[in-house]
This record gives sequence, structure tokens and C-alpha cells, in this order.
Amino acid sequence: MGRRPWASHNACMLDVRDFKACDLSGLSHSEVTALAEQMLSHIGEQSKELERRARDIKFKDVKLERITFELARLKAWKFGAKTERMSAEQRHLFEEALAEDQASLEAQLAALLGEARHRAANADSDADDEKTKRPPRRQALPEHLRRVEYQHEPESTTCPTPDCGKAMVRIGEDITEKLDIVPAEFFVHHHVRGKWACRCCQVLVQPPVEPQVIDKGMPAAGLVAHTLVSRFVDHIPYYRQATINARSGVHTPRSTLAAWSGKAGAALHPLFDVQKEFVLGARVLHADETPVNMLDPGAGKTKKAYIWAYARGAFDPHAGVAYDFCVGRGAQYPIAFLDGWSGTLVRDEYKAYESVIALPDRRAAGCLAHARRKYDELLKGNVSPVATEAIQRIAQIYRVERKLRELTAERRLEERVAIAKPLWEALFAWLKLERSRVPDGGGTANAIDYSLNHWTALTANLRDGNVPLDNNHLENLMRPWAMGRKAWLFAGSELGGQRAAVVMSLVVSARLNGHDPWVYLTDVLMRLPTQPTNRLDELLPHIWTPQT
Repeated sequence: MGRRPWASHNACMLDVRDFKACDLSGLSHSEVTALAEQMLSHIGEQSKELERRARDIKFKDVKLERITFELARLKAWKFGAKTERMSAEQRHLFEEALAEDQASLEAQLAALLGEARHRAANADSDADDEKTKRPPRRQALPEHLRRVEYQHEPESTTCPTPDCGKAMVRIGEDITEKLDIVPAEFFVHHHVRGKWACRCCQVLVQPPVEPQVIDKGMPAAGLVAHTLVSRFVDHIPYYRQATINARSGVHTPRSTLAAWSGKAGAALHPLFDVQKEFVLGARVLHADETPVNMLDPGAGKTKKAYIWAYARGAFDPHAGVAYDFCVGRGAQYPIAFLDGWSGTLVRDEYKAYESVIALPDRRAAGCLAHARRKYDELLKGNVSPVATEAIQRIAQIYRVERKLRELTAERRLEERVAIAKPLWEALFAWLKLERSRVPDGGGTANAIDYSLNHWTALTANLRDGNVPLDNNHLENLMRPWAMGRKAWLFAGSELGGQRAAVVMSLVVSARLNGHDPWVYLTDVLMRLPTQPTNRLDELLPHIWTPQT
């Protein structure tokens, strides 16, 4: 009798997947033991795979439930009577936020469910709507706009049917038009996709439509990017953008612009996640926060929210910033954002940061500019002779630092220890002396106490050449939000604030790396629909190069 296919002198070579019950006869004790171990291992692997799939399904179900709930809440707010309490401008902004949020959530739903399932889920309700109302007709694009024509034809016009190979004839074409913009000029992408058919085999060949961020929509990537840049870089509200566009004869209602931004924000969110990971890869990190107003549709008024910002160190060769929109200023927000990060955090002395840096692998670095402002306030009020000398001593340290900016971290630290450290020591001794001369509770005492109580953090730059003197690097990156507050006054919703944080993180980082925000966003929005997930980092501002 021949050897069974599964048999082997080495019991470890037994393959449980090919094993049959009749094969048990004739096995030695060692082979039975090896087989049992292999079966247990195989069962364990299957169990782990089932657990992983169960976690994935649970995560998607939770996300789907959250998005569905948000959509339902949006509709409730939209038709709620409390919106009547808002002023006209608040109501307009609220409607824009609804359009943005609805478009963003629907885009996320489509990604979760898949296009086919999403259409099937809405087929019944859409069928009822079709019976009662006519579908809206899109306005034709103005004839006076310049057309850039593209001809799309199959690579081969020979019939692809096996055993045929005859030449096909052109039987028609489909024409689609995409509205785009070069700043200060609208123009139309005029796509002509030829249709070719074989008279013999009845086979039709036509080039496919290229995927777009806004599928089957009117705007091309350049126009979507222009809308985002106008809103988040130039701080132009949608109603003003609509007026500007109308001067060129292009009809873009504010609700349409808001919907474009919502869908683009949803498309950019995976790239933001990669940007956040890149920013948190820095060993020296800046952190700061600033208030913004957010519309509360339930109460018909605004409430205070916050933008938390995190940037790679001022000396980092690869610049980047990530913003986080939060409804509060508590320590739980930076703790959640910085989960898993370790290094040196450059921040002011706001108490929430004490919990953030409580972990043993995190260190605090202070801001000398904040300490200096305490004395500057005294100087402006002419209430302390100490302020003038304090500012002069701090200026000496800054003069040394300016000369060291272009050095390597190691060389910079050496120069700081040799030149700046004696200045810091002299400042500390002088502050201790002056503090013994001034009474408690006064402005001068408070300014000196701020410096002395946080001396270890303020002098962190003397222990690490990559740590800067202050947090000015990030404070400069907060200015776009301050400018935005004056232009659009408040965020329309929490989702709108989060979407703004996504877009602002990318466009501000693009500017940090010397890119034109419109050029960058246009290229990214064109490439995103076909960019593999594992290559999203190629679109990050510090890596990105224009597609040729």
C-alpha cells in the first residue's frame, strides 16, 4: 500500500486542511499529538480573524449610527421652530452650515455603505418623491465662457469580440461640461467622449468618465478648491462668493457653495488623519488654543467653542500644523488628541496643560514671550521701574537666539550653554533680588512670580537644541482663525467647525511649505478619488509635488 498524500516522516508537516477522518488509522502517537496541536492553532487563528472582523463591523455600525443620528438631528433643526429666533444673518449661516453638514454626512454614508447599497436604501423614498415633484434642472453653463475641449476616444477602434476584429464605426458621443476657474476667470472643461460600435457584434466602446470629488456635479476640482480657499484662506463668506461669481454670469447659490465645501471636507478628512499622524511624529510640539463662536441652533444664539492647534517644532525641517475644533477648553481635548505622543510640549502656563504633560515621557517647555508680556503690560502702565530692565535683559537672550537659528540642534545647544546660559542665570538672580524688594499682590510681584515659578519650563531650551524660546511659531499660525472670526463671525455648527479645522490644517501647512493653497488643493482634489489609501502621504503638504 502506498504512502498517503498527507503522510510525512516529520509530523509537523501534517496539513489539517487536507485531512480526512479515514486518515486517522495508522497514525503514531507523536503524529496524533502534532495533528491536535495544528488543529488547535488553526482554530485559534480562525477565532482571531473572526474577532477582528467583529470589531470592524462593530466600528462601522457605530459610525453609521452616529452619522444617521446627525442627519436626523440636522433635519429636526432645519424645520424646528426655534430657528425663528435667529437674526436674518444667523439664519443664512445656519442654512449654509446645514447644507455643508448634510453633504458631508451623505458623502460619508456613501463611503460606508457603498454606492450600490446607498442607492438601494434610498430607492423607495426617492421613487415616492419622483411621483410628487419634478427633478430640478441644472442651469446651462453660460455660452460666453471659454471652453477647453478634450477629445476622448478608445485606444483601439477595432472590435474587441474574439473572431471578429472588424473596424468599428463612430455612432455618436456624450458631452459633459465641468465648470472650473482660474482665479478671476471662469472657464468650462468640455469633455467629448466618443462612442464606437461594431455593426457586426453590436459592441459599444467608450472611454469612461474620470472620477471626481463631487461625482456627477457641475464643479471641477479647481472651482471646489477656489471655493474652499476663498472661505478658509481669504475668509470670504458664501453669500459674497455667490455675488462675486454672479458678476461673471455664473449662478452659484450660497447653498450650492456650502454643499460643495461639505463634500470636499468629507473627501479631505482621510488626508487630514494622515497629516495629524505626521504632526504628532515630532519630538518637539507646539500647542495653543483660541476661542471661536459657534451657532447653537437649539438656543437660537452662539456659544463659545475652541480651536486647539498643534504644530511641529519651530526648528523642524518639515513644517506642519493640525487644528482640532472642540466645544470646550478642558484638558480632555488635548489629552485625547495627543494620545500616544511623547516628547517636549511648548505651551503657555494654562492649567489644562498640567494634565497633558503629566505622563513620564512628556516634558514641558515654557514661552519666554508670555513672561515678557507681563513686564510689557507693566511698562505700558508706567507702574514699575523693574519692567524696563526685565525687558532689556530678555532682549539680550533673544539677540543671542537670533544668531543661532540656522545652526544644527547640537551646535545651537552648545552656543546657548556658552553664551545664553550666563544671561539666564543673571536674570534669575536679579529677579530673586527684586522679588524680595516688592510687596506681595502687586503687578510687579505677579510678573516676577510668573517667571520664577515656571523657570524650569522657561529654560528647557538650555537642555535641548530643538526647543525654541517661545511659542510664537504657533501663535502666528493661529492668526488665520483670528482673521476668520472677524469675517464670518462664528462657526455654523460643530461639524462645520471640524470641517474648517480639516481644511485649514492642510492649506496653512501648504503655505508653511511654500505652496500656493489653490494650486495645492486643486491638485489634491483631482488626485484623491483615485489615490490609494496606502499612498495618501504623497499628498501631504511637506511631500506634495504637482502632478505633471
